[in-house]
Amino acid sequence: MLPMMLGAVVLRKGETVALAILCALLRSWFDVPGPTLELIQRFVFAASAYLVAGLFVAALVRNHQYTIAHLEQMRVEQNRRRDVEEQLRTLVESSPAAIFTLNNDGTVLSANTATDRLLLMPEECSFVGQRVFEYFPFFADALRLDTTSRGLRTAATCQGTRANGEPFLADLWFSSYMSSDGKRLAAIVVDSSEEMRDREEQGLRHIQTGNRIAAAAIAHEVRNFCEAMAMLSEDLRQRHSLEGDQALSGLGHLVNGLEKIASLELHSNREERVHPVNLKEVLDNLRIVIEPEWREIDGTVEWNFPATSQAVMAEPHGLLQAFMNLAKNSYRAVQMKQTRRLQISVDSNDNKVFIRFQDSGPGVESPQRLFQPFQDSAAGSGLGLYVSRFILRGYGGELRFDSQARETCFVVELDAV
Repeated sequence: MLPMMLGAVVLRKGETVALAILCALLRSWFDVPGPTLELIQRFVFAASAYLVAGLFVAALVRNHQYTIAHLEQMRVEQNRRRDVEEQLRTLVESSPAAIFTLNNDGTVLSANTATDRLLLMPEECSFVGQRVFEYFPFFADALRLDTTSRGLRTAATCQGTRANGEPFLADLWFSSYMSSDGKRLAAIVVDSSEEMRDREEQGLRHIQTGNRIAAAAIAHEVRNFCEAMAMLSEDLRQRHSLEGDQALSGLGHLVNGLEKIASLELHSNREERVHPVNLKEVLDNLRIVIEPEWREIDGTVEWNFPATSQAVMAEPHGLLQAFMNLAKNSYRAVQMKQTRRLQISVDSNDNKVFIRFQDSGPGVESPQRLFQPFQDSAAGSGLGLYVSRFILRGYGGELRFDSQARETCFVVELDAV
């Protein structure tokens, strides 16, 4: 048996069978004599015993090799899992956003250091082990939601409270999942108070600017009426020789006083400081805003601008507002057309950048009245183009109607950087 067992360690299956037959032949060669049938039986039984012994040893060796390979694979996977866990731990700990997990009753199971900084936790205290409802009452409703086995994944904005009682606006993303101990919830929270303040201040500035534009537009119209009334008063005075008429003189004083009250001028200077603005970023933001509503009407928006970034002198929020006014006008103009298309293209020369808004609308009946405020034929308030031109002139730019284009086309001119 010993040669058979040693050979089975290194031989393949066919070679093991051949070795078993060879050992059986050698055994029969040195066996005692006997009848032929008995010798054949001895040979068959010996070959079978040798083969079974060899195959058994080969199976043991193969299983041993499989075990070693499996252990090595487990060791590699454990090392990889350890590396991934270390990377995740480093990512969570170094993240500027607060990341923590909760159990089903709202107790914090784990939290990174950014969570303690966000909530202004005292040095001797930790957010881990505390009830989250004292800081984020929103999670009380989130944990009560019945979810499927796949869990709940969503985002929300809510008000949070720091450890010192100071409220703040929080943007949070959270997901729930099931574990062996019940429902769990993982959350990422960031403080969006600064963004809210900037947004509200920017909205207030836009409201103030819009009010100033509307007041100036009204004053402009009132001045036009005052000039017409003054001309009529002068004509009456000369035609009927009413030089000393007190009523007519009083009317003239009233007209002059009204004209002085309405002497508010719409200056082109802006309160915001202009600075170099990446035009492609503004157009990308415009694309995010307007393309969904164009898809709803089966319209197309074609964007033709160079791949390289072009900088212009402007202010990003106001420039985006002017672009949105032009895009909204095109959106209203193509509603009744079979082909609904808006093409936005960018060209430039040495010191100017030209942004063209060309749509497939019905065209403009009175181009000379386009930029006058409070038009009766306007679909909105009649101030869209008036406000857009005011904003662009505040940046040293211009907005004009291209009468040479085959379709309705407005051109924005801005100073290149």
